[in-house]
Amino acid sequence: MIKALQTTEQRIPEPVLLKDIDFNAPFYEGLQYNAPARGVWNIVHTGMLIPETHQVYVCAQGCLRGVILTAAEMNETTRMSWVALREEDMWNGEMEKRVIEGTAHIVDKMEKKPRCILIYLSCMHMFEGCDFMMITDELHEMYPDIDFVECYMIPTMRKTMSPDAMMKISLYEAVEKLEKDESLVGIIGSNLPNAKDSDLVSLIELSSHKVWDITDCRSYDEYLRLGAAGRIVSYLNVTDAAAKQLKERLGCEWSKVPLRFDETKLDESLISFGEALGLTRDTVEKWIAERKAEAYAALDEASGIIGDTEIAIDYTAFPYILEFAELLLKHGFNVKRIYSDNFPADERDAYERIISRETDPEVREQVSSEENAGYIKLYPTNEPAMRFAASENSSDSRILAIGQKAAYFTGTQHFVDIVEGGGMFGYDAVKKIAGLMTEAYREKKDTKKIISHKGWGCDSCL
Repeated sequence: MIKALQTTEQRIPEPVLLKDIDFNAPFYEGLQYNAPARGVWNIVHTGMLIPETHQVYVCAQGCLRGVILTAAEMNETTRMSWVALREEDMWNGEMEKRVIEGTAHIVDKMEKKPRCILIYLSCMHMFEGCDFMMITDELHEMYPDIDFVECYMIPTMRKTMSPDAMMKISLYEAVEKLEKDESLVGIIGSNLPNAKDSDLVSLIELSSHKVWDITDCRSYDEYLRLGAAGRIVSYLNVTDAAAKQLKERLGCEWSKVPLRFDETKLDESLISFGEALGLTRDTVEKWIAERKAEAYAALDEASGIIGDTEIAIDYTAFPYILEFAELLLKHGFNVKRIYSDNFPADERDAYERIISRETDPEVREQVSSEENAGYIKLYPTNEPAMRFAASENSSDSRILAIGQKAAYFTGTQHFVDIVEGGGMFGYDAVKKIAGLMTEAYREKKDTKKIISHKGWGCDSCL
């Protein structure tokens, strides 16, 4: 395993070759650097998806600064309040009391009471063993018309479950079981609106089912309507824990259809999902074939325009970026850089196929005699030395980046601005990304300005 990243005399990180890594976690994990590419959503953005809710953060003032600025940037400070913790709260035995009294004070001051309050406890509460259930139970008794949801802002605990995965659980915590509507399918887990012509939405509509999407909800009652869904579907792995809990609590079916680009695996998951919706295998296969043909034609057209321009991809664009890189390679794109700290374990097949392709004698003959020519270079994003990486690159770079972090580290103005799949899925995603890559190749973007906005797709006061 690679224990440390090598750097030049100027402290610029030197990449490793993809073929030389220890799959699937190639880099040592320690002190972490966070690149100033802010498009990925955080717990504040995600909580704001629930209509008619208010967020209360109970934490130290240093932690409060970040969440308050997030709410301010997205013009939602009226939907957030906070209770600042003090040092003495750690030993005076009044931690739970402070949360309850602080939240009650906030509620009592409101002219219009929210339907739901998301209470975020912090690392300090976890260190002390705070009884969160007692807090929400007492607040429910005080305010029976308000739902209180347990949320967590505990980045120090990320070894057990990521903050994003924990927030996905909290996002649906208030949803209770309703009388079943078997025609309703809830798409869960995405922070972003699901494209109306994505493979998932199109397949649901082809089967004469209705779609529930939290981004379409304009009232709390519409949000609670998820409780009537006969089936939920998710496509991001970070949603698995939330989906399992919802399935058990609501008594509904759950289909997991991962957002991936391996043709065989994508086809299998789409066929399985279509059959679960009542469609015949033959119907789904014909439907897939039509969409696949359009997608690959668009990708080949984009490849003809973009040519041998160097392509850089980062993990914030799609969850399975090795499968995505392999797809681009198959269609003639010159993928040269990948920015990721690890890969999904079930992406090993794509990894091995890429390595096999790189070491193929026929492929090797087509690249220069330089020792490492033709090999994909891998960079971490969290390694502290990466704070120097962008300084070596010029904004005139003709690299075409896919993802905000790849754009930042390469210094290019030609990039596809996308986060977490951008609400796209399947062959529709392939078709659209082809168009976005062509657009990015032809037109420059103000990279610094764009990637400085927190929460891709959210309103911003900047």
